[in-house]
Amino acid sequence: MTEQVESVIKVLFVCTGNICRSPTADGVFRKIVEEAGLSGRISVDSCGLSAYHVGELPDPRSREMAQSRGYDLSDIRSRKIKPSDYEQFDYVLAMDDGHLRDMRRQASSTHQTKIELFLDYHPQRTGQSVPDPYYGGANGFEHVFDMIEETSNSLLAHIRNQHAL
Repeated sequence: MTEQVESVIKVLFVCTGNICRSPTADGVFRKIVEEAGLSGRISVDSCGLSAYHVGELPDPRSREMAQSRGYDLSDIRSRKIKPSDYEQFDYVLAMDDGHLRDMRRQASSTHQTKIELFLDYHPQRTGQSVPDPYYGGANGFEHVFDMIEETSNSLLAHIRNQHAL
């Protein structure tokens, strides 16, 4: 009798510099996955299309908003997307349509179906972008967190359904 090995579903969130939107999605989704008891089945990471902030913590405003909502982003460090990410991850989720276009240009044809717009998993926001809160005030960060929390729950429901979890 052979033992069936359960594969890990790998989710990658991508924004511009990996300091606001994608680390927020990383932290929120990771906690939702943990609370669902699926940490051993779903792995979560984030990165940016640029190398401007490599090695840095998420933006202080993102960390503060995360902490106020019970999320911890302190172990996340900015990194730039690598060509191997397109191969290794099952879901490569762009925070906005510009990221989506850039990633589709970078990835080989065999990995195009993995690249999607994150908000396409939100029941009412299909085709929309998560706005970049970097240049805005605190309200922008709060709005982004609301969108990411709502979408993360829908994303997890989709993954559970698609992978029978």
